[in-house]
Amino acid sequence: MIPKIPFGRTGHLSSRIIFGGWALSQATQAEADRILDLLLKWGINHIDVARAYGNAEKRVGHWMKQHRDKFFLATKCRSRSPERARRDLENSLSQLKVDQIDLWQLHSLSNPQSWEKVMAPGGVLDVFIEARDQGLVRYLGVTGHGSKIAGMHLRSLERFDFDTVLLPYNFLAMQNPRYAQDFNDVVELCRRRNVVVQTIKSIARRPWGDRPKTYNTYFYEPLEDQGAIDKSVHWALGLEDSFVVTAGDMRLIPKMLEAATRFEQCPSDTEMDVLAKEYALQPYLPY
Repeated sequence: MIPKIPFGRTGHLSSRIIFGGWALSQATQAEADRILDLLLKWGINHIDVARAYGNAEKRVGHWMKQHRDKFFLATKCRSRSPERARRDLENSLSQLKVDQIDLWQLHSLSNPQSWEKVMAPGGVLDVFIEARDQGLVRYLGVTGHGSKIAGMHLRSLERFDFDTVLLPYNFLAMQNPRYAQDFNDVVELCRRRNVVVQTIKSIARRPWGDRPKTYNTYFYEPLEDQGAIDKSVHWALGLEDSFVVTAGDMRLIPKMLEAATRFEQCPSDTEMDVLAKEYALQPYLPY
């Protein structure tokens, strides 16, 4: 089974691997149900979806009548107007078939202009706080992609005491000095405040470029070889007290779960350098 550790200040013991719901964005219910079997088999008790993830909330909602008590349930809202954010929450509750969401996250908050709008008095952040106060959600977080997101998360945490952050973390991303500095600053702040760090893109190989997109990993071409996935997942799990969100293709979920069960220690930088050369890894931190 995959280990569980405290999910920050929430009091929940979450599996260190979080199921990333983008994998269900185009799934049939039958396909999604096969993934549910895998999650139950490996003891995954935390699901992360979003309004923007196609079929994902609907597919997860189908599980909730029977399995709600087995999962910490997170979703995201990308709307930048208060009215749309309220509608998003209503739709998420309806699609997920629950009365309360455990974690509601500001989705992809990396653009400075959007950040100002969201954080302004009467903006979307106020809708999030209101939803928490009404008991419709329990905890609040912020997420994002790209080379600037760690720095933006620092701004977000200065503005409001979020319970969680989510951002990219892999070996090549951390070879970018600016990103690494901002990322480490975020981690240090989060540890002081007991804010959860969730990481994504652990098995990113390179941008798709002109190659056909043969996996449902929207932003990047993933690693496929089990040995390479093992090392990459183990490297990400080497960040103490953090959580790794699975990649966005159903075919990769079993490989990432297998990798996590074998985690003992973080590979060395030398080992990761060898991996980077062998698989022609390229840094991928868009926009």
